[in-house]
Amino acid sequence: MSQHVVIVGGGISGLSAAYDLARAGISHTLFEKMPRMGGVIETRTQDNCVLECGPDSFLAAKPGMIALIKELGLDGELIGSNDFQRTTYILKHGKLVPLPEGVMMIVPTRVMPMVKSNLLSWRTKVRMALELTRRPRRYDDRSVAEFVIDHFGEETLDYLAEPLLSGVYGGDPRQLSAPSVLPRFVEMETTKGSLGRAVMGTRSQPSGSLFKTLASGLGTLIETLATYANIRHAEIETIEKHDNAFRVRADREWLDASNVIVATPAPAAATLIEDIDPELARLLNTIPYSSSILVSLIFDEAKFDGVRAGFGFLVPKRERDRLAACTFVATKFPHRAPADRIILRCFFGGVGDEAILSESDDSIVTIAREELRRILGLTAAPLLTTVSRWPQSMAQYTVGHGARIQEIKRRAAAIPGLHLAGNAYDGIGLPDCVRTGRQAAADIPRV
Repeated sequence: MSQHVVIVGGGISGLSAAYDLARAGISHTLFEKMPRMGGVIETRTQDNCVLECGPDSFLAAKPGMIALIKELGLDGELIGSNDFQRTTYILKHGKLVPLPEGVMMIVPTRVMPMVKSNLLSWRTKVRMALELTRRPRRYDDRSVAEFVIDHFGEETLDYLAEPLLSGVYGGDPRQLSAPSVLPRFVEMETTKGSLGRAVMGTRSQPSGSLFKTLASGLGTLIETLATYANIRHAEIETIEKHDNAFRVRADREWLDASNVIVATPAPAAATLIEDIDPELARLLNTIPYSSSILVSLIFDEAKFDGVRAGFGFLVPKRERDRLAACTFVATKFPHRAPADRIILRCFFGGVGDEAILSESDDSIVTIAREELRRILGLTAAPLLTTVSRWPQSMAQYTVGHGARIQEIKRRAAAIPGLHLAGNAYDGIGLPDCVRTGRQAAADIPRV
């Protein structure tokens, strides 16, 4: 049969694969069951404000996104976060405490800001000083909680690691795998012993902005990528393997394919390939996911009566009622709103708070306003609100993830023409998703 690739999933991973296939002149069809492309990326514009309903930016240190944006001719849209005002606060005992300068996730790179900070007790600061004497040691896969407590104690877990990771994974550090979630620090532990000694004196972030995005929103990237894809809005019902090729069924019609790229969440991928390799499907089903809700509230700047908290604040689980984090959008990215508007972006959900998905939009906005009143003293009513729900959207890299992914990759590689992409495997950030999609496209033979 002639070469034709089927891509399942219209998120950024599937669209990145379609882009590279189109440029290579390889025939393809991208199936997306939703009427909207982009997966968790969705940009809306209201009241002259740019609202990101999913991720609002990406780490500039990972090059995959910036390279793709430049290839697409969108580099003129590329903007960085306003790091001159990059103060993040942590809620502790009901008060907002600034995150000390120079903290690299869980590790201080500078002594004095940590010494002067009220975020951690003197007992924890002494623990951090003693950590400098640790010798190299290799451990089996263990949880983030075990890793952090071993190095810096439980208070560091509660007021640094857990809140900082909750906005990325929406996960429980007692379940997340340290080698999969914090690979750089685990490598330091293995080679240097002390994390503090390994990073002390280094920059806590690269030169330039820590975060990048597009001025008009990440939805512009999705729209541009979609122009390269041969899109069909239909749900793939099943995938069958026949000799060295595949047949896929959608809308009760069959389509032949030389290769299939499955760029869906792991449970959906498991359902599609169950008849091809039941054990691979079982392994994919062992990757859990958490859900989240993002609420954007637009306020009249002149009537905003709450505390203005830099880039925003994080709420550790020990202090949490429902709200996990809040971003002052136009402080982080000034291009997001006119001067007379303030946008607050509230994050709910994660492991342990799936019940919030059953709340109505009005109830969720009410909860957000109550939390903002409690933390910021904000009583002003928002001009506009949006509620975005993302059920089962964040892959959880739990203990044993590395070994599971190795076996998943081994079994997938044994099925010629089958390729997996997405956030379930080697990174959940947007640059990681782009990398997996483009790698899947690169692995397809050019004939």
